[in-house]
Amino acid sequence: MNAEEMRAFAQASQGGPRLIGVDLGTKTIGLALSDVGRQIASPLETIRRVKFTPDVARLRALCERHQVGGLVFGLPLNMDGSAGTRVQSTHSFVRNMKPLLGLPVLYWDERLSTAVVTRALIEADTSRARRSALVDKLAAAYILQGCLDVLRGLTEPETDDAEY
Repeated sequence: MNAEEMRAFAQASQGGPRLIGVDLGTKTIGLALSDVGRQIASPLETIRRVKFTPDVARLRALCERHQVGGLVFGLPLNMDGSAGTRVQSTHSFVRNMKPLLGLPVLYWDERLSTAVVTRALIEADTSRARRSALVDKLAAAYILQGCLDVLRGLTEPETDDAEY
């Protein structure tokens, strides 16, 4: 993701005040929601994957309810930056979903997001069952927060340090 892609996404996603972050897994879809100022990402929910159509219907309902202007999908790149089968699956899901939702999509590098979230939950002494229930939507929040931080940096006016 380069700065120009990020600016284009920020402009295209102005149809709604919020963004949804998506951690697309094979069994679940973790979701996070930004606040209306696009400053803070909060875990929203975890969708148990059934089939494409009901999964997208749930996502669409959430987008409508929360007035979402765009989606940030975690892109599960390999550690060396190459694209594997999970990246292909994510692209395929988004390609089929986009005409149904009509919202702009931005891909965000999600390497280590689940590992970071899992480590934090372990350090907080969270039980294995509770970690399992939380990890996907927390990973989505981690992905979305990274994107929000970069978007904010691209859209905030630069200050001249000499004035201070």
